[in-house]
Amino acid sequence: MTAADFFALPPSLGKFSSCFPAGAAPWTWLPCIAEALAGVASSGRQLPPGVHVEGAVWIDPSVKLPAYATIIGPAWIGAGTEIRPGAFIRGNVIVGAGCVLGNSCEFKNCLLMDGVQVPHFSYVGDSILGNGAHLGAGVICSNLRLDQQPVTLRLDGALIDTGLRKFGAILGDKAEVGCNAVLNPGTLLGKRALVMPTVAFAGYLPANTIARIRGTITQIPRRD
Repeated sequence: MTAADFFALPPSLGKFSSCFPAGAAPWTWLPCIAEALAGVASSGRQLPPGVHVEGAVWIDPSVKLPAYATIIGPAWIGAGTEIRPGAFIRGNVIVGAGCVLGNSCEFKNCLLMDGVQVPHFSYVGDSILGNGAHLGAGVICSNLRLDQQPVTLRLDGALIDTGLRKFGAILGDKAEVGCNAVLNPGTLLGKRALVMPTVAFAGYLPANTIARIRGTITQIPRRD
């Protein structure tokens, strides 16, 4: 299982491509986010009075800024992205082009590729969201086990120790999660995988499948 099975780094984030090898396991990208941002410099953009910034934060001139938000660096925010009121960007965050970082949402140590939408009341920590991924209102990417032990994955009958104490979710391109769902630590959603609203999902959901309440998984019909 490689990162290329879930997504491809878009051209808007090409400057970071050396830090995110497509042939590596996708969760190995998480510690690379800080490395990728090591040389980021502040953009020097004029900010609304209510937008509080600390540290090195690069914001593209076309980013739509709210009246109030908090952005703690290092962070890099790509072209055409919209940051909505009350967003809290809490360090080691890379955002591609055309994204929505919604009201009262928190982002920490995460990579968002082009067209990601996280519009309302969500937590995205230690996670990677592929191109066009979407979180409904109130979705939580839980990133820490209750026993605080390293996150493990069960794939193809084998137990994999990721070595990561904090690991939220990996979402493939165009994966979607319904309102008020919870993704447990170490969740993997394949391309165009869907989690229905209010579901607490853990594990691996293959591409083009739907996780429904009571743990049932169904195939998404092809759209030729």
